Amino acid sequence: MFDIRENLAKLPDQPGVYLHKDAYGEVIYVGKATSLRSRVRQYFAPPASLDAKTRALASHIAEFETIVTGTEAEALLLENTLIKKYRPQYNVMLRDDKTYPYIEVTLGETWPRLVKTRVLNAKGGSKYFGPYADVGAMNRILDLLNNAFRLKRCARETFPAEGWRPCLNGFIGGCDQCCLGAVDPAEYAGRVRRAMDFLRGRDRGLADELKARMAEAASRQDYEAAAKWRDLSRDAAIVTERQKVDLLSSGSMDILIAVAAEEGRMAQAILFFVRDGRLVGREIHHLDAGEGEEKREICAAFLKQYYANQTMVPKEILLEETVPDMAAIEAFLSREAEARVRLHVPERGEKHDLLLLAQKDVRESAELVKGLLAAREEREADAVGALLEFAGGSGGAPRIEAYDISHTGGRDSVGAMVVFHGAEKSRRDYRRFRIRTGADDSGADGIPGAPPTDVISGAPPTDVISGFADLSRFAPANRWKVPCEGHSASARGALPLTRNPCSNQKADAQHPATTPGTPHRQTGNADDYAAMQEILYRRMKRGLAAEKGFDELPAVILVDGGLGHVHAAEEVLSAMGGAAADIPVLGMVKDDKHRTRGLVRSAGGAGDDGTELPLAGHPNLFHLIGAIQEEVHRFAIEYHRGVRGKRLTESELDRVPGIGPKRRQALLLKFGSLEGIKKATEEELAETPGMTRKAAQALREHLALGV
Repeated sequence: MFDIRENLAKLPDQPGVYLHKDAYGEVIYVGKATSLRSRVRQYFAPPASLDAKTRALASHIAEFETIVTGTEAEALLLENTLIKKYRPQYNVMLRDDKTYPYIEVTLGETWPRLVKTRVLNAKGGSKYFGPYADVGAMNRILDLLNNAFRLKRCARETFPAEGWRPCLNGFIGGCDQCCLGAVDPAEYAGRVRRAMDFLRGRDRGLADELKARMAEAASRQDYEAAAKWRDLSRDAAIVTERQKVDLLSSGSMDILIAVAAEEGRMAQAILFFVRDGRLVGREIHHLDAGEGEEKREICAAFLKQYYANQTMVPKEILLEETVPDMAAIEAFLSREAEARVRLHVPERGEKHDLLLLAQKDVRESAELVKGLLAAREEREADAVGALLEFAGGSGGAPRIEAYDISHTGGRDSVGAMVVFHGAEKSRRDYRRFRIRTGADDSGADGIPGAPPTDVISGAPPTDVISGFADLSRFAPANRWKVPCEGHSASARGALPLTRNPCSNQKADAQHPATTPGTPHRQTGNADDYAAMQEILYRRMKRGLAAEKGFDELPAVILVDGGLGHVHAAEEVLSAMGGAAADIPVLGMVKDDKHRTRGLVRSAGGAGDDGTELPLAGHPNLFHLIGAIQEEVHRFAIEYHRGVRGKRLTESELDRVPGIGPKRRQALLLKFGSLEGIKKATEEELAETPGMTRKAAQALREHLALGV
């Protein structure tokens, strides 16, 4: 048992880091102190003397741990490392914790290159430009510069004197074949300098040429080409306008302004870049911080976490107000930059004017964003309200689940479930399903004898829920191949549906037309209705059992399809009973051009033709349904492609016990193909590098059985 009073008495009067933990041993806060003894004791002072955040933190502290460091700067560095490691609940956390790429000019090489990098090496002799938040623009400009100045692309530095052939870039004119000595080094160095001047924004020649080509293409009415040159011109402006490579110049600095968290909005750290005495850019970073967190605390947390990831730190950072541990943070940043870094709160002069300009920009942006958010919330509320009204439900931000099936000609069939809370995606609730309905005898993964496993639980399916004995027909093992009355009885399983799910499909030789525009989607063994019922059965089975991750049932279910899909879904929900039976189901119907047309729901009764809500007159609902439909389709397609790709790249040798990637490669190199391996004797197989007699015997037995 951890004795807080006893351990407080043992705290050293030295700098270091402390970790507060809750009753479960989880780290809930990491802090640094000049004196661990005095700092840690403050958390156990009378609650009335503590602010709201510290009071809430102290109420959850069950134990603490301390780490002594040599200096306060070392403590600051360790604190930052531990915050990233544990991501404690009560620390202010920078969410945009990522490293942006740079353009590296490899000046230390005989033939310098322009390459993308995220790692800077101060001793390599290279020059760096960046970092670039717009990675796409940087990549396009990097290609443009390499092509325009015909710079060397390959990393090789030395080339044989005889018998050397240039690479593809050399053959197509992408470079001037430096490897063959066809370029004058001084002339090549001039090209590199021009590329560097362009990146610094000093050489306008290339930018002017891009604009000239845009104008020339537009005059020919070749608007696609004009658009390409226009986009490249914009990329050039993005890449050259804000450069951190010149941070050591006297007129270059950063300005940091914090925005405290409010209801519905996260805390923000807004970073402005001043280059050569003028504001040239801005980055907005979001932080996890409580609504009571002060702006100065947000600034301090951002300075420690953001600049620890930057290889180039400005000589000066302007702040609105002093921050806690300002001297220690200055020492920490100076150590990271290997140069003096100053944190400054200007009160007059040009720097104060720049700070006021940045503050004005933040205020105006906040008002604009607030108006945009209010308008978006109004549109989303209107869309969700219209959806619930059509579904016959009510509520503020309901849980909406959407389902789709994806397969290729009935093979590698998968299902996807995406979740929206109101109009917001809830990605942590997304689920994927391997479809076992109508699968062939080879098993779920296309491997003979493989048991059909559930992608979520990894366990073989249980077909019947206790208390729902009649649900066995929805379980994968008892499903039909093609469950419609128009097909032959031999193509169906022993347990048909109680209602023909094809009765509401588009007219063909076997199905009467009752729902125009809803195509019949069955092909071979691909049965979207059976697959849809299977994944709903498996999802609701877990939901009714209150299984974690499935215990929250949806207010509305959307299926990618027409009235036939709605009926199929309603049947399984009705059979499961309980809360599942009351969930409304809507179909997302597309027109003949595969565009979202409307929502359809069952009207009930015999000869149900359904009720459709056209979305043309509901723009907000149209946008929401389109977003949901695209998201569930994307999620299903991505999973299907992964499953299909795994099957297509799988080798029969992968199924043999004891044959891994290296042995498989050695066998194919020696015998040329699977047919060659089949013709080889056990002795020849055993003589293959990496093979053993036991592995050769197992391989021969496997091939002889024709498994």
